[in-house]
Amino acid sequence: MDTSKPAEAGGSFPGYVDIYLLPVPENNLEAYRGQATTFGTVAKEHGALSYREFLGDDLDDKLEVRDGELLTAAVVEFESRAHRDEVMDKVMEDPRVTEMVGGEQITDMSQMRYGGFQTFVNP
Repeated sequence: MDTSKPAEAGGSFPGYVDIYLLPVPENNLEAYRGQATTFGTVAKEHGALSYREFLGDDLDDKLEVRDGELLTAAVVEFESRAHRDEVMDKVMEDPRVTEMVGGEQITDMSQMRYGGFQTFVNP
């Protein structure tokens, strides 16, 4: 596929990602790693192209994280927004994910910030 030209008149290229930012208590980091691994595995099984988690270590002052917490960032890659919607519908219905969502929360999920992003630059 030629990605040197925009896929749509709006100037975007093929591809779509969801990005999630979530502060996690340091003492729950290993438990969170397990949950993130499960979530990523499920997402890939249902069609996500990739899933990666990152741990913040050089953050702007405006990315405030409480003492004792670390900022995580997850990036999930899809073919398109429609593909994301299809995959995430399946992910959120998967018993492994519904069990996590309904189980003990190891971090304050209300602190999660997320969004979907269309590829804009692909040199």
